[in-house]
Amino acid sequence: MPTQTLGNSRTRPELIHDSEGVSVGTDVLVIGGGPAGCWAAVAAAEAGASVVLADKGYCGTTGATASAGVGVWYVEPEAEARERAIQSREQLSGWLVDRRWMHRVLDKTHERVGQLADWGYPFPTNDDGQQVRKSLDGPEYMRRMRKQVARARVRILDHSPALELLRDGSGAVCGASGIRRQRGDAWTVRAGAVVIATGGCAFQSGGLGCNVLTGDGHLMAAELGAELSGMEFSNAYAISPAFSSVTKTAFYRYATFYTDDGVLEGAGAQRGRSIIARELLSRPVYARLDRAPADIRTDLRSSQPNFFLPFDRARIDPFTEKFAVTMRLEGTVRGTGGLRITSHNCETTVPGLYAAGDAATRELICGGFTGGGSHNAAWAISSGSWAGGGAAEFAKSRRLSEHGPGRREPLQPAGGAGIRACGPIERSLSAEVITRAVQQEVIPCDRNLFRSELGLSESLGRLDDLWRRARSGLQPEHERQPTVATLRARESVAMLTHARWMYAVGRLRTETRGMHKRIDHPELDPAQQHRQLVGGLDRVWTALDPERPHSALELAA
Repeated sequence: MPTQTLGNSRTRPELIHDSEGVSVGTDVLVIGGGPAGCWAAVAAAEAGASVVLADKGYCGTTGATASAGVGVWYVEPEAEARERAIQSREQLSGWLVDRRWMHRVLDKTHERVGQLADWGYPFPTNDDGQQVRKSLDGPEYMRRMRKQVARARVRILDHSPALELLRDGSGAVCGASGIRRQRGDAWTVRAGAVVIATGGCAFQSGGLGCNVLTGDGHLMAAELGAELSGMEFSNAYAISPAFSSVTKTAFYRYATFYTDDGVLEGAGAQRGRSIIARELLSRPVYARLDRAPADIRTDLRSSQPNFFLPFDRARIDPFTEKFAVTMRLEGTVRGTGGLRITSHNCETTVPGLYAAGDAATRELICGGFTGGGSHNAAWAISSGSWAGGGAAEFAKSRRLSEHGPGRREPLQPAGGAGIRACGPIERSLSAEVITRAVQQEVIPCDRNLFRSELGLSESLGRLDDLWRRARSGLQPEHERQPTVATLRARESVAMLTHARWMYAVGRLRTETRGMHKRIDHPELDPAQQHRQLVGGLDRVWTALDPERPHSALELAA
């Protein structure tokens, strides 16, 4: 298969068509077309690499960011302002953040958001005529990012979810394969390096833009031996109207919460979501945005129109009328767990494999508490830039090496469960059956938000048994060509794997820190101020991360 030469980024990688689909050779393959994937593709092209980007949907329109507005952790390079921004996260994070990475993210985000302004993004201005760069309109942001990806001569494969990674004889990643949903055939990309930017895992719990986020990239990376970090902090729940999928929560700062008995005290505080979640276990909870000043209500509507659309359809005025709320699980989309990165350019523990955005751990800047949209948006921008640049350099080194992917050695597919059963096919086992079983273990707040040794161990027992069945007998298609049914099987297995990882490390952390709440260990334990690693498929393993977070005192010394 012909490959593009590093440095010839003006020429898009060419597709080769055959009876089974398309194939292409490139320097860098980016899997995922959200903010992190787009920034990774642009950065790799800037470094002179030829790039292919494969997206599960239509690049620029799918995922959590494209569906609504998002804040950005954008701070001007002033020492006092930066220090305040960092200090505001340290205690909240459970003291698991790393100040070196926080400074790097603030620097790179400032640089790239400025570049976004140069590309013509219409930031609003203040009374002094200065641009306000602390938030982004999701649809407009992603429309412009797709445009920049195309300008960089990146080959975009839309509606082309990846199913598995490919490796060479040494175990290094060297591409991926998947399906083209609209054409009904397959694709294969041979690459010098791969960036996983597939987003987090929300367990198909119904959040707006999140049902495509099933943790596929984490599963594929783990099949090559990648490690994960922070997976105990994967139980982020968002307040949502009971009749809506919108999980944007910024405006609930203006809410008063109620039960049928009256005002629910403490529900609007920092830990108010736990209060709301406990009440919802036994009775309805309502909200009303009655604390929003009248003079800003029009501005709120214009800044987040998607938030208000479900209310308008239901003919509810959320500022004056009560509405029922629920808690929707967003998992690692708004959580902090993900693939462990081992270098400044976001390389994983697998040679040639990089991670960006919600697919990578955000503990480095968020610790054990959600970064919401703001920190996660900054991380997508910065980690995408670093991962794309790092992947380009790795591809260059492989291209110049006699052991590089230019050699025509056979590629080994790494995919297992959901693609290749290792035992007798279990006819009653399907993607739908697995997905429902996983959701029963992870969506209820009394299992996942309020954790205990008993609850975690019981869930793990059921999930481990389900994994054994899926690994042995789940294979939806018996034909040579994978189909959408194969994708659904892989999504269900990825969600199952996530649940096992996060509950395994949840058992190991016998304390309450950040989002991880143990009702049998309600206090923070200073001896557990460390990060935890997890990995494995047939046998899930856990370990302490030997690298400790770097505090302000340690950096000063």
